[in-house]
Amino acid sequence: MSSPDIVILGIFVADTTYRAERQPRLGETILGRSFSLGPGGKGSNQAVAAARAGGHVGMITRLGRDVFADMALDIWREAGVTSLASTHDDGQTGAAFIFVDDVSGDNAIIVTQGIAAEIGPEDLDARRAEIQGAKVFLTQLEQPLDAAHQGLAIAREGGVQTILNPAPATELPDAMLALCDVLTPNETEAEALTGIAVSSVAEAERAADTLLAKGVGAVIVTLGERGALYRDATRSLHVEGLDAGPVAETTGAGDAFNGALAVAFAEGLDAADAVRFANATAALSVTRSGAAASMPDRAGIDALLERSRQAE
Repeated sequence: MSSPDIVILGIFVADTTYRAERQPRLGETILGRSFSLGPGGKGSNQAVAAARAGGHVGMITRLGRDVFADMALDIWREAGVTSLASTHDDGQTGAAFIFVDDVSGDNAIIVTQGIAAEIGPEDLDARRAEIQGAKVFLTQLEQPLDAAHQGLAIAREGGVQTILNPAPATELPDAMLALCDVLTPNETEAEALTGIAVSSVAEAERAADTLLAKGVGAVIVTLGERGALYRDATRSLHVEGLDAGPVAETTGAGDAFNGALAVAFAEGLDAADAVRFANATAALSVTRSGAAASMPDRAGIDALLERSRQAE
């Protein structure tokens, strides 16, 4: 089997999703509307999104030896993701609590990483050949920071395009930011990294400029239904969002965007087309419930893009 074009570092967790009309207060019990158990974790979701969008994807993580690990391997096999995971007897595969507001579809999440909390630089060193044989390396921040930093450094050393999705939001050292060809914060994450509140395209541009000054190659600030702002040293592009239908749930939208973005860049699309492709993927994902389960296939993405072109 050939080496993956896209290598993703991240975690897998089993998502336990509860839908209710509101969140309970501390000490309160309420009745929910529904419950589901399915595959999740930002890295795994992005790998599934990228594979379904047409990418040849490898996934680096740590798994336990349990039923949740079986769930991970099953969803990767179904989506066409190559497992680059290590399996461990001394820890459990992670899990997440997800509350979904049954009216708005908005969510609140608690993630427990399990054995993936022990991912370290050595895990990336063990996959140096796969990382440096890829076109794109993508990571987020659900695993330890030093592992993400090492993965970015190995990719940069090999001339591989690097994408960092800085989620969950946290402070990042300038040395790590300087290893990012592309940084993809949402509005909250952009504010956490820069101190600039982002509620408009103009504010997104200001935040992006602050990050560019720290050595980031390009910044893509995702703006929900308003699309995304792409900004580098010479260009600023606001790419409008696409309407794929009624919103069912926003869980996984950012992961859909990032996975699809990696595919677009691996295929050589320019910035505007890459962001548009990612916007379409995210727009489709929110019309469905679940995280990995909501990731659309390439035919659906291409069809939405074609409909939007015809409507222009």
